[in-house]
Amino acid sequence: MIIGGGMAFTFLKKIHNIDIGSSLFDEEGFAIVDELLAKAKAKNVKIHLPVDFLCGDKLDNTSNTKLCDIKSGIPTGWWGLDAGPKTIEESREVIAKANTIVWNGPQGMFEVDKFKKSSEALLSDVIKKTKQGATSIIGGGDTVNLVNSMKAADKVSHVSTGGGASLELLEGKTLPGVAFLSDVKDL
Repeated sequence: MIIGGGMAFTFLKKIHNIDIGSSLFDEEGFAIVDELLAKAKAKNVKIHLPVDFLCGDKLDNTSNTKLCDIKSGIPTGWWGLDAGPKTIEESREVIAKANTIVWNGPQGMFEVDKFKKSSEALLSDVIKKTKQGATSIIGGGDTVNLVNSMKAADKVSHVSTGGGASLELLEGKTLPGVAFLSDVKDL
């Protein structure tokens, strides 16, 4: 399982106790990182987190950039906005071994040209693996926007704008809208 994008910094802060600058941080998520890692370990699921990140001091194309990693952390006033080259390569290796790919969330701030490299690289790797016979399911508005911006919707197995709902369905939860429509006698 690859955890990237903004979610990764909550995990990295908890696991490595690194400074994450102004990067996205989820206080509630921070509290359950250990529990999530234990569940993954119990199910023999390897968690892949970024080892390097492209950081910026602004959230646009005028940003200065610098490459940071899990040893250096991210300085105050800087955001982790894209995965770095080592992480891109590690993610490529994970995708190459996958037969089923469920992707929810871009790897970086792909809306800004300086910070879209890892998201585009991951999508290219998913497309390549899909051509080799893997099933690829893309969910979530931002990820769908990335796929559409690269004109790649027809190059993956399935695209769903219902990111959170897609994940709940895969968890086996009953979705309220589906439950309502499924109970024909109530219509």
